[in-house]
Amino acid sequence: MQKYPRVAHHVNVLYGQVRSVSRHAGGVVIGENLDEHMPLINSGGITQTPWSEGQNVRHLEPMGFIKFDILGLSTLKMIEGAIGHILKRYHGIEAPTFEQIQEYYNSHLHPDKIDLNDKQVYKNIFHKGKWAGIFQFTEAGAQNFCAKAKPNNIINISAITSIYRPGPLSADVDKLYVTAKENPGKIKYENDIVKEVTKETYGFLIFQEQIALLAHKLGKNISLDEGNKLRKLLTKKGTGKGNEEKKKIYTKFIEGCKEKNMSAQEAEKLWQKFEFFSGYGFNKSHAIAYSIISYQCAFLFNYYPVEWMAAFLDKEPENRKERAINFAKKFGFKIQSIDINKSGTVWEIAEDNKTLIQPLTSLKGLGDKAIEQILNNRPFNTSEELLFNENITYSKLNKKALDALTRSGALNNLIDERFSGLKHFWSATVVDRPKNLKKFKENIELYKPEGDFSNEEMIDNLVSLTGIFPMNMVLNDNVLDQLKEYYIPPLGEWDNELGIAWFIPREIILKKTKNGNPYWILKVIDVTSTVNSIKCWGVDAARDKIYINRPYIGRLDYSEDWGFSTRSIKYNLKLLK
Repeated sequence: MQKYPRVAHHVNVLYGQVRSVSRHAGGVVIGENLDEHMPLINSGGITQTPWSEGQNVRHLEPMGFIKFDILGLSTLKMIEGAIGHILKRYHGIEAPTFEQIQEYYNSHLHPDKIDLNDKQVYKNIFHKGKWAGIFQFTEAGAQNFCAKAKPNNIINISAITSIYRPGPLSADVDKLYVTAKENPGKIKYENDIVKEVTKETYGFLIFQEQIALLAHKLGKNISLDEGNKLRKLLTKKGTGKGNEEKKKIYTKFIEGCKEKNMSAQEAEKLWQKFEFFSGYGFNKSHAIAYSIISYQCAFLFNYYPVEWMAAFLDKEPENRKERAINFAKKFGFKIQSIDINKSGTVWEIAEDNKTLIQPLTSLKGLGDKAIEQILNNRPFNTSEELLFNENITYSKLNKKALDALTRSGALNNLIDERFSGLKHFWSATVVDRPKNLKKFKENIELYKPEGDFSNEEMIDNLVSLTGIFPMNMVLNDNVLDQLKEYYIPPLGEWDNELGIAWFIPREIILKKTKNGNPYWILKVIDVTSTVNSIKCWGVDAARDKIYINRPYIGRLDYSEDWGFSTRSIKYNLKLLK
């Protein structure tokens, strides 16, 4: 810039500006011949507008264009999956098409068809806290708030989900809302108009539309359009120019309130209420649309519990799969591990209407082509039928696929009296893959001493191949019942006041402090599927012993800086028998 001072002005203007083009996750501008009305750019091979349209910058709407937010919710796939199971089990449609699923949805679950006031749905799901896959209620905080508030209609659900955000929670609106809902007779409204607009939210201005409507009904000649403009201005979407408009609306509002027998002080107080609530007021139309989806989930779970649970397990991402399985067990469903003759491409429902069968697709190392070979050639009654089948292409159902099937236990039903255990079966069929029956018989004799996998090996096999820790192999129901009886929570539900929790160590990492003193970092897991770390200070290698994959109760310290820690393994960690 010293050498070419003439560019300094231009460079200074550009310096610090955004240098790359981003794309809204769901924002779509819809219109005819857009290229004739605005410049379009190509970013990453996709045509998009160059304009911003968000909380702080708004270009499209003032120019007459509308942006639609099209959101892809995994919940919709759960609903689709549940309907697929319903059609298969109750309507005799073996492989439902999307059109058939859509037809069922339009006839039974569409907002115009479904009974949005079914008391059983509210009572059995929202009041009792059955949250498996219920949209907007996946967080413990939202679940607890909802259970306390006990919604009885869509507006209640909308209010709960609108309040459960940082702004309202920081102002304790959640607690105030529950109190007001329990005691509606004690609510004091400024006048009948305020009561008419806010009665459904127990006197609180929860929705942005309520501000617009009150401004229209109380102000002097404030149109609905002006009320909506006020809503936007108060929710910090205006500009400096907008402040002048806000002052004009304010003046008309105070005048109108006076004409409706309100004092200037009461009118001013109500305006301040507008400004206070507008900081976190939520869009009602958005909240209701989302709440209807939450209700649809609850409706399916209430009337088709096993179908909903199968769809929930199928669509939950891998990092939450174990937690989802624990949810299913909590609600009384049995989980059957992968079985080559019963498992499909999605979670299947057994004939007893209570058992859910893990799919082949959840097995790591088993590709789509291998699964196709299995589905096209089963059932397999013996190991020979699987290993030497002229209809199977073994370049697709290869050694890697057979290894995953065997070590995961998917072939357990093919193990007969000739085998001394799963490890014996694995060595004879996979490790030393036989090319013919003669070699197979030789392998059976050769590897007979190998017997079974150890408990540790079996746990590692299941975790590495399915990503799910077999909690039942480590912790039986009797021990879990005792933990609940003594109010000892899993570490994933840590209570700082209680200071005690149970967990299962999965890994021990040896570390040293700056002074060279040894300490351990325990990687632990529990039924919440939360992985945590515990620092164990003052370790004595000769005295201290921690067993991997065994349940422990621990008296721990917790801080935001250090996380979980303990100073004496001998006195603070106890192995559960």
